[in-house]
Amino acid sequence: MTRKSLARPLALFAVPCLIAAGLLAWYVTREPASPFTATPQSNADLALVQRGEYVARLSDCVACHSLPEAAPFAGGLKMATPLGAIYATNITPDPDHGIGKYSLAEFDQAVRHGVAPGGRRLYPAMPYPSYAKLSDEDVQALYAFFMQGVQAADQPNKPGEIPWPLNLRWPIALWNGLFTEAEPYAANPEQNAQWNRGAYLVQGPGHCGSCHTPRGIAFDEKALSERGATFVSGALLDGWYAPSLRNDHNTGLGRWSEADIARFLKTGRNQHAVVYGSMTEAFNNSTQFMSDEDLAAIAHYLKSLPGDPKRDGPPWQYQAISAAQQLDKPGAHTYVTACASCHGLDGRGQAQWMPPLAGATSALAEHNASAINITLNGAQRVVAAGVPDAYRMPSFREQLSDQQIAEVLSFVRSSWGNTGTAVPAKDVAKLREHTDPASSSPIILQMR
Repeated sequence: MTRKSLARPLALFAVPCLIAAGLLAWYVTREPASPFTATPQSNADLALVQRGEYVARLSDCVACHSLPEAAPFAGGLKMATPLGAIYATNITPDPDHGIGKYSLAEFDQAVRHGVAPGGRRLYPAMPYPSYAKLSDEDVQALYAFFMQGVQAADQPNKPGEIPWPLNLRWPIALWNGLFTEAEPYAANPEQNAQWNRGAYLVQGPGHCGSCHTPRGIAFDEKALSERGATFVSGALLDGWYAPSLRNDHNTGLGRWSEADIARFLKTGRNQHAVVYGSMTEAFNNSTQFMSDEDLAAIAHYLKSLPGDPKRDGPPWQYQAISAAQQLDKPGAHTYVTACASCHGLDGRGQAQWMPPLAGATSALAEHNASAINITLNGAQRVVAAGVPDAYRMPSFREQLSDQQIAEVLSFVRSSWGNTGTAVPAKDVAKLREHTDPASSSPIILQMR
């Protein structure tokens, strides 16, 4: 889905902050030394390239660095920031526009520490705070894949749209010093190998916290591991609410088993939900390609993260009542005529194909963005094992007014035991203005 920026430049606040940060940034200029030499690498063997391809899948590099109908990893994706738009770069081995001249040490500095050759700092839209936890072995394999397993693309990079002086990058050094952890993942000796593998995948290459962890005023992730109670506890980001991945019964995985989590990541669906929004892109090009062992490890780790009853509230309980019996409520008639054929009069959906709305995170969460966005714009095509989904959620942008969408979503969020707050029509209008319908032609990358 192509999305316009939902943020407005905070220039009056940001300029003095950047100047002050810049003065301090002179004291935070050192980055951890790379364990690799600065010389270019010789040809890697096929096994190392194949491992690097798998690490690229784990890391979902395609999500930001590829566009439909364009060469893989040639960049160009527009990403909104509070200060202005930036564009993902070409990371093919093209020597002029890509990373073809990078040594392994330079590649390592860019991926794990956000510093490109010449000292140019990358914006943390590149999830190097998570990639910092990649192992030396995985970085070396990733480098081998990009240098020898990816076709070079002669595609120039697009300049960012952040105005001067907000586009000065040296203050990022201070940001890194305050909000990132520079060391690779270190195994927890008190946990078993499966837990540690899952922690590594979630915190490192999977960069799950980039979307699912709430952010502070400096757009920093409030926690980078399970040591912080807010880690992957749910966050509002770019018009979607990324739900909690902790054991919160209402807005997280409390009602999911480890098998449910692994099945969701492998097939894009289970009895609780179907992937949508930004998670569709992650599924289409990343999670479904993970090994069963890695999916089980992720599930095992996530199920170890406790929920927060104070934040989440009392556990949801289903209340059996048909929408047809509530036609006197605003939004009920719209639900019966436009939604019930798929999601059921009882809100329970249809097996694993049509997700339930009774007990759905989007109907229990405080934030209403996901519910509005999916109703307005529909869902991207889910492609599992090369087969496109035949049950794509349609867009109701043209069929329903802001008021009608607000009423039907308010009905859903207050039925069958759901406890979400009412949806104002103004919230629908805002997302209608700043979002676009989901594309029916998703990026499905055949890497080689």
